[in-house]
Amino acid sequence: MIHDLRPYSAYRDSGVPWLRKVPEHWEVSRLKARLLRNDAGVWGDDFDENGTPVLRSTEQTINGGWRISTPARIRLSQSQRDAALLLEGDLVITKSSGSHAHIGKTSLVTRDIAAMHCCHSNFMQRLRPNGHTLPAMVWRFLNSPVGREQMVFQSTTTTGLGNLNGTILGNCVLAFPPLPEQAAIVRFLDHADRRIRRYIRAKQKLIKLLEEQKQIIIHRAVTCGLDPNVRLRPSGVEWLGEVPEHWEVRRNGQLFAQHNQTGFAELPILEVSLKTGVRIREFENAARKQVMSDREKYKRAAKGDIAYNMMRMWQGAVGVAPVDGLVSPAYVVARPLPGVEVRYFASLFRTAAYMGEVDNCSRGIVKDRNRLYWQDFKQSFSPYPPPAEQVQIADAIDESTRTLQHAMDRIVREISLLREYRTRLIADVVTGKLDVRAAAANLPDESDEPVALDDTDAPAEGHESADSDLDAAPEEAEA
Repeated sequence: MIHDLRPYSAYRDSGVPWLRKVPEHWEVSRLKARLLRNDAGVWGDDFDENGTPVLRSTEQTINGGWRISTPARIRLSQSQRDAALLLEGDLVITKSSGSHAHIGKTSLVTRDIAAMHCCHSNFMQRLRPNGHTLPAMVWRFLNSPVGREQMVFQSTTTTGLGNLNGTILGNCVLAFPPLPEQAAIVRFLDHADRRIRRYIRAKQKLIKLLEEQKQIIIHRAVTCGLDPNVRLRPSGVEWLGEVPEHWEVRRNGQLFAQHNQTGFAELPILEVSLKTGVRIREFENAARKQVMSDREKYKRAAKGDIAYNMMRMWQGAVGVAPVDGLVSPAYVVARPLPGVEVRYFASLFRTAAYMGEVDNCSRGIVKDRNRLYWQDFKQSFSPYPPPAEQVQIADAIDESTRTLQHAMDRIVREISLLREYRTRLIADVVTGKLDVRAAAANLPDESDEPVALDDTDAPAEGHESADSDLDAAPEEAEA
C-alpha cells in the first residue's frame, strides 16, 4: 500500500520557504484563520480533591499522546470551568519548556479525555479548529517535523529556551487540502500508524523476553556461581537465600570505601544508564550545559570505581566508571578494596533481587524520592566469592549475554528505524509530498483505536531513550 504512493500531479509555490511547493489545489493560510478558539489554560494552586481535573504538560507524551494517572484537581468557579472545559477535537500545546524536545508538544483531546470534564493548565494553549478543518489533520501537521520546527524556531528566546504563546501559534502557516481530502489523509495515517505501532509493540515484547532471559543468567551466576553441582548453604540474608558453601557473605563496607573528591573540573561528566551502567555524558543542548556549569561541586570517580545515583539505585542506576570523570553530588562513589572484581558486583547490584533489597534500605519522605545513603549501603550484605571466581563469573556473564545483548541492540535499532519511517511518512503526507487519496479509499474498515498510544513514545523495554537523564544537579542533591 505505502510503496505505491506517488506525488500529486500538479504543484505550486507555497510562498513559504520551509514549506516550498504544495499541491496546486491546497490552500496555504495561517492557523488562526482555521480556529474557533485560541486560548490559554487556567492558573491556580487551590487544589481540591473534588475540583476540576486540570491536565498538565507533563502528562503529554512527546509524540502527542497522553499518559495520565491522577490529574491535579483545582477549585474553579462555574464560569472559569465553562470557559476552559476541553471538548473532543480540541488541541492542547505545550508553550514553554527548557528542552526543545518538549516545546510544541501537541495532543488531541479524544472522546475519553473529554469525558473527564477537564481543563488544561496555563502552561499549555488550547486550539479549537473550525468546521472547515479536521482536528486530527492539524494534530498530525503540528506533530510532524515541519510543524514542530516551525514552532520551536518562532518560540526560541535569546536564552535558547522555548516560549510559545497564542499569537505565535496562530501565525503558524499550514497547507490545507479540501475537507474530504483531509479526511482521507487522516484515515490513511491512522491506518499506517496503527500498523507501525503493532510492529513496534511486537518487537518491544521480544526485547522484554530477551531481557528476562539475560537477567536469569546473571542472577544465577552472581548468586550461585557457575558450577550447577556446587553444594549450597543458607546465606543468612533473606533476599539472597542460599549460596555456594565456600562463598562468604560480607557487608558492602568491607568491599568498598566511599570517596568524595571534588575540584577536578577538567574531567568529563559521567551519567548513569539504567541498564548499561555509567557512561560519558554528551552535551547536546545549551540547557544541559547550563545545569552542569558548576563542575567544582561534582565528585571524581576514578576508572573502575562503582558509582550509583542515591535516588535511583533501586532502579539499577549503578555501574563502573569507564574513565576518570565527574559524577553528580547525588551520586555515591565507592572505590573497590583489594579482592573485589567490580564487574561482578556491578552485575549483582543490577539484579532484581538486589534492587528490591535496595528499595527496602532506602530512606525518604516520598517513596519515589527515597535515597540509598552510603551509611545504609555499606551496612547491606553481598555475596563474596573468592576473587579468582569473581573474575570467572564476570567473564562468563559477558560471554553468555553478549549474543542476547546484540540481539536486543539490533531490535532497538529496528524500532528506531520504524519510528523514523513513521515520522517521515507523516511529514510527507501532511505537506502534500505524497497523494494518499486512492490508498485511503481502498483501506479496509477497522475498529476504532486510540490515535496515539504510549508504546510509540516510550523507549523499548530494557532500554532508555537517548535523552534519558537520571543525574541530579548540585542544587537537587541539596534539596
